[in-house]
Amino acid sequence: MVTAKWLLCGLGLVALSAMLGLTGCEKKEGGGASAGGERPAPKAAAPRGQTPVGEGNTYDTGSGPIKVGHFGSLTGPQATFGQSTSQGLRLAIEEFNAAGGLNGRQVALVEYDTKGDAREAGLVVTRLVNSDKVSAVLGEVASSLSLAGAPVAQQAGVPMVSPSSTNPRVTEVGDMIFRVCFIDPFQGQVCATFAKERGISTVAILYDQSQAYSAGLATEFERAFVKLGGTISGKQTYNEGDQDFTAQLTAIRSGNPGMIFIPGYYTDVANIAIQARKLGVTVPLLGGDGWDSSKLAEIGGTAVEGSFYSNHYTVDDPSPVIQDFIRKYRAKFGQVPDGLAALGYDAARLLFEAMARARSLHGGHLRDAIAATREFHGVTGTISINDKRDAVKPAVIVEMKGGQPRYVATVNPE
Repeated sequence: MVTAKWLLCGLGLVALSAMLGLTGCEKKEGGGASAGGERPAPKAAAPRGQTPVGEGNTYDTGSGPIKVGHFGSLTGPQATFGQSTSQGLRLAIEEFNAAGGLNGRQVALVEYDTKGDAREAGLVVTRLVNSDKVSAVLGEVASSLSLAGAPVAQQAGVPMVSPSSTNPRVTEVGDMIFRVCFIDPFQGQVCATFAKERGISTVAILYDQSQAYSAGLATEFERAFVKLGGTISGKQTYNEGDQDFTAQLTAIRSGNPGMIFIPGYYTDVANIAIQARKLGVTVPLLGGDGWDSSKLAEIGGTAVEGSFYSNHYTVDDPSPVIQDFIRKYRAKFGQVPDGLAALGYDAARLLFEAMARARSLHGGHLRDAIAATREFHGVTGTISINDKRDAVKPAVIVEMKGGQPRYVATVNPE
């Protein structure tokens, strides 16, 4: 049973299809897409004594749309991450433009597929800031890919907002890099507390050593669980895309843990769950927000039933803000939005709110406006950006039941 700081509510479901596209988008050569109208705006002056950053963007020329870039895994092993994020931010752009945009100017999306590859992430962010001259960049989901793109944005002086990269090192790249999601030290604490309060005293860890997200979350969970008096019965590793986990699971089984913590991405997690059950491992599995995809149940089937993971929001929340978002998203895309869609929506809306407050869209001015964000009411919680450019906000725990993630509890940061 959970403590008083965990707030219990009803059951719900999150379903996701990998559907992408926006009516009226103009495809750009090389895989980009641009959407939006053109209205001129006057050039804003830099503060006295300060040289503006990002002189080449469309704001400076006073013509054309305000370009915002997105880089995400639209194909590859984490394709639902990029697709959901893209749909969430496209909905936010559509609403913003319909409301008049920024002083009458429309926002245009320029989007590239990272294919889940870190080298590709660096290349497309380079194209966004150097060739497309975007005013800001949104992305990525995977922390390793954000770590590949962030130095490019930082050097170019273009603000970058990650919707969902939780590894602390992402925003440590520099003062141009932000995020609207919680970070792994908090997520690790949430998962460790949840396991301990369910009476689990021994946990084994199986993590993806090739991903900064997975390795970092494994470390944070272990630190928190041990501090709470728990025992780690064993740690095993794998690499993204591995097909055979027999050796690792056999070693884990011998330690007789009460639960297995697997902070990986949904495709690998589902395959691990299937093989674990075939080996007679029946204990619950626990993971992080990297599990959040309809593909988890589609691939894993009954093997993931009764397992848990932390996430950024739940469709069960009766909040009018959440239910209105779900209604609009379903009307546009025919799907129930997952956590990645909600984070994409929040990232774009927070960026637009900062643009409205910024002295200009020069990189330094926009950076300062994003950094000053406090008490922004998003779908995934009330967001305040702290001095490390991270978001301070709550997390939820969901359980896989009947092939759907169902709400269990909420925990707020202290």
